Amino acid sequence: MIVGPEDMGLLTDLYELTMAQSYFLEGHNEQATFSLFIRKYPPDRGFFVSCGLEDVLKYLETFHISPDGIDSLYRAGIFADSFLDYLKGLRFTGEVRAIPEGRLFFADEPVLEVTAPMIEAQIVETFIINQFNLQCLIASKAARCVHAAAGRRLVDFSVRRTQGIDAGMKVARASHIAGFASTSNVLAGVTYGIPMAGTMAHSYISSYEHEIDAFRAFARSLPERSILLIDTYDTIEGAFKAVEVAREMDAEGLKLRGVRIDSGDLLDLGIRVRRILDEAGFDDVQMVGSGGLDEFDIEDLIRGRAPYDSYGVGTKMGVSSDAPWTDMAYKLVRYSERPVLKLSAGKVTLPDAKQVFRFADSGGLHHDVIALHQESLEGGDPLLESVMAGGRVRNRLPALTEVRERFLSEFAQLPDRYKAIRHPDTYPVEISARLMSLTDQLRYHYAGAKEYEPARGRDGELGES
Repeated sequence: MIVGPEDMGLLTDLYELTMAQSYFLEGHNEQATFSLFIRKYPPDRGFFVSCGLEDVLKYLETFHISPDGIDSLYRAGIFADSFLDYLKGLRFTGEVRAIPEGRLFFADEPVLEVTAPMIEAQIVETFIINQFNLQCLIASKAARCVHAAAGRRLVDFSVRRTQGIDAGMKVARASHIAGFASTSNVLAGVTYGIPMAGTMAHSYISSYEHEIDAFRAFARSLPERSILLIDTYDTIEGAFKAVEVAREMDAEGLKLRGVRIDSGDLLDLGIRVRRILDEAGFDDVQMVGSGGLDEFDIEDLIRGRAPYDSYGVGTKMGVSSDAPWTDMAYKLVRYSERPVLKLSAGKVTLPDAKQVFRFADSGGLHHDVIALHQESLEGGDPLLESVMAGGRVRNRLPALTEVRERFLSEFAQLPDRYKAIRHPDTYPVEISARLMSLTDQLRYHYAGAKEYEPARGRDGELGES
């Protein structure tokens, strides 16, 4: 029997289910809180963009394992019948607090926290990491491209080179949130309401015996949006032919929209082609640069005063080629009434449910503080919001345009030294005194193998010293 796409409840690592069975058989299923965070920055990174929350919330709200899925688990011969009977009725009933999509976050800061019965919170780990890891990674890469472009329009050209269909869709959405103007992905455009953009391929040109005939045919077909790809044979000769077609269109009261260069020395060719267009009186014809570009290439082109009005950015953005993964983790921070942490070498975690407070001044974003969930820090903007309770989304999910505007507004407030394409400064992230105190208590407890006795202040809250 084949399970279908409705069985997303099975999109989990096997050890999530083997642990869940043990929890079930042992009655070890009290409330647990897990934090999702990225441990460290990839090279040349100084920030992350929250992205993927909408997909996670939709998954949690509809989480289940179908009868066919249960049958498949039964045939695997791994699980007890009583546990499989339990899974038949399993739904997500917990709470989610998260940094909204489009907002910035930084290393070690929880971008999402899940509180639910242990089995529920454990099984959903794989899907949550899968969605956040990809979408935060791509949104952050795309934001760097937008910053490098310094106001030039960017188009997502990535769908043919992304790692599968789902990635192609999510890259289009994530890059639009991060400031890309449009996408070549038609399905993503229709699904998410993203403006669509595209020109032509070299195969279109080579299907005609003469390059100029291809240009003329395309201009007749799409007179309002003709952008001619001029580098199939000789880019400079292609530019002169584009000028000829522009003159013919002008005589008919039409305008050639632009030309695209997709190969060669984009800086040198761009300058030469711009001069040809301007000298022919077509200074309003736009130029598009493409061909294996990412933020490093775009920054170099901008510094060289390349005359492109926009850039098509594909493969390197769509797979985040220089940093194709993040060290994202989903770790238990509280079980029942007990805050917990991990002390593994190089993978130490901060205990208990948390809040992140953001502080700004006249120069923009200044620093963040990771604190305990129950803390309140004067002057700080609390980032984690309650977005799900009782397994149901609490409020209307924001439109993509709202998420995009949220990102653009906050990104503009991040000082350029943290957005630098190469060797950015590290944005200051502090740990509150109370969280540090609790962490130290638990370090001592686990290192000394003593019975845990939480410190309590006058307000009775954990971690107060």
